[in-house]
Amino acid sequence: MKKTLLVALVFTGMLTSKLSAQEVNNTVKINPLSALFRIGSVFYERKMSDNLSLQLGVAYTGLKLDETKFSGFSTTPELRYYPKANALNGLYFGPFLRYQNYTVKDDINEGSYTSFGGGAVLGRQWVYKSGFTLDLFFGPSYNAGKIKADDGSGEPEVNGAIDGFGLRAGIAIGFGF
Repeated sequence: MKKTLLVALVFTGMLTSKLSAQEVNNTVKINPLSALFRIGSVFYERKMSDNLSLQLGVAYTGLKLDETKFSGFSTTPELRYYPKANALNGLYFGPFLRYQNYTVKDDINEGSYTSFGGGAVLGRQWVYKSGFTLDLFFGPSYNAGKIKADDGSGEPEVNGAIDGFGLRAGIAIGFGF
């Protein structure tokens, strides 16, 4: 019994050290704070070279601002540059684009909202030996969109809530592999 336990512990130790020594080339992350705003978001990042990675984020929302409800999706492709040649684990900066497509409803009107925008982020990502990933980022953004009434009446009221200049900031947690 003791020999079996010892062999299992040694094998597990060898397997664990081998796994933690592997280079991380991908991460999958979520933004846990986005749930506060009724948004679910998932990010996939892939290392392209020692200095570059590509990330794709997708999100779905059921957000309500004042009397206006937005429901739909957005996608955010992003190029990240890691200046210390440590892609996926370190300080980074880079541009991003964003496409949004929402159904918009207020008390009287219903329509659709589409926008295209972009910006830049500065961030820091940590990938630990366990694979746990923590990503903190922020930067300026700009969105320009169009509302179209679906029912022939007036357009839903947006009040500039998602158009124009803004700040993109977030925390993402996940796993690297």
